[in-house]
Amino acid sequence: MLAEALRLMRVFHDVKQTELAQRLSISKSHLCEIERGRKQPTLALIDRYAAEFGIPRSSILFFAEGLESPSKSANAAQRGRGAIARKVVHFLRLIEERTEHAEQV
Repeated sequence: MLAEALRLMRVFHDVKQTELAQRLSISKSHLCEIERGRKQPTLALIDRYAAEFGIPRSSILFFAEGLESPSKSANAAQRGRGAIARKVVHFLRLIEERTEHAEQV
């Protein structure tokens, strides 16, 4: 779910893929592959995301981990983190949909 977390960070900050790829010094196609989960970003690239958006690397990884479906054996805190992360993702997707709709009008 790291791919989704990175994509949602970009969308939340209203940055286009082309612009972010340029800022991160990677190709747009590489960024697209990362956001689709087809390629894994290196820690160095996650650090560049963190610097670009002013978010600690640990927060990015924590958020991505929270998007994973908790196992049945997960404790209450793990299930709670997962529930919160899913709600944040739902909210960010709603923002994304409204932004796309506003651009079409």
